[in-house]
Amino acid sequence: MKNRRQNVIDTAHKLFIEKGYQATSIQDILDGSGISKGTFYNYFPSKGELFIAIFRSFYKRIRHDREKLLEGQDAANIEIFIQQLELQMMGNKQSKLLILIEEVRVSNDEELKQFINQTLLLSLRWMHGRFLDIFGESTKPYLLDCVIIFHSMMTHMNHFNHRANAIPKPEIQIIRYCMNRMIQTVDEVAKSKEQILDPELLDTWFPQFENHLYPCHNNLANATTELKKAIHTVLPCGENQTRAIELIDFIQDELMQSDTPRQFLIESLLLSLKNQYSEHVQAYMEDFEESINACLVQ
Repeated sequence: MKNRRQNVIDTAHKLFIEKGYQATSIQDILDGSGISKGTFYNYFPSKGELFIAIFRSFYKRIRHDREKLLEGQDAANIEIFIQQLELQMMGNKQSKLLILIEEVRVSNDEELKQFINQTLLLSLRWMHGRFLDIFGESTKPYLLDCVIIFHSMMTHMNHFNHRANAIPKPEIQIIRYCMNRMIQTVDEVAKSKEQILDPELLDTWFPQFENHLYPCHNNLANATTELKKAIHTVLPCGENQTRAIELIDFIQDELMQSDTPRQFLIESLLLSLKNQYSEHVQAYMEDFEESINACLVQ
């Protein structure tokens, strides 16, 4: 069933790119994936929900690949962050999701536009966490401003790079150029103590969202990130560290990517995680478990 559902997602993704989201009918998707209308609606309540599933499927892979790059590495290493951004940028380019985003932005579908905005905020939140890893707690009051500047700089540099050059400069060159500017910017604003936006605003920018991005998911994402950082710190690279990260990722994915999380499986994996690793990262494990329980009762 999971494979058939993914096949529908993949088929719809191709059709949305070829014909456009608005021009693609549910019948087109049924014909392309070889399923009945009843099966379609068993998987997705609407075409909009299918659009959201495409994004969630893509970003699940991106998140996993980004974390892989960080395993066993120093989180403060700017080069790792640049590689993570390149991976994400290349993924966006290959999947052509940005084309779909632009189509939705000019549509009348307010629910999907809200979803796109929420996805952008999640991306900014991830970048803010990585900036904090790189530049340190002392710069935290100024990092939301810097992340917004950085995101806008990369977006516009990429746009005009492709518009102005027959052979555009490589994405990683753009990322590194923008990151070099931000190193100076963060240093300058930290010294001058200039601030426009308080980073605590991030916690107010995540209202309840009906398309499977519940408030508990934000807490779960934060708890997951902090627990994995702690695991990287206290456990040496090797089988134990890899196993712990795999368990954490599986639990998070089950809660955030499934419409009906398997509670018995989550509880079993959490117990295994606690028995093997809790003594090393007890406080982080408690926060992780608390965020899991909040999602299970959502």
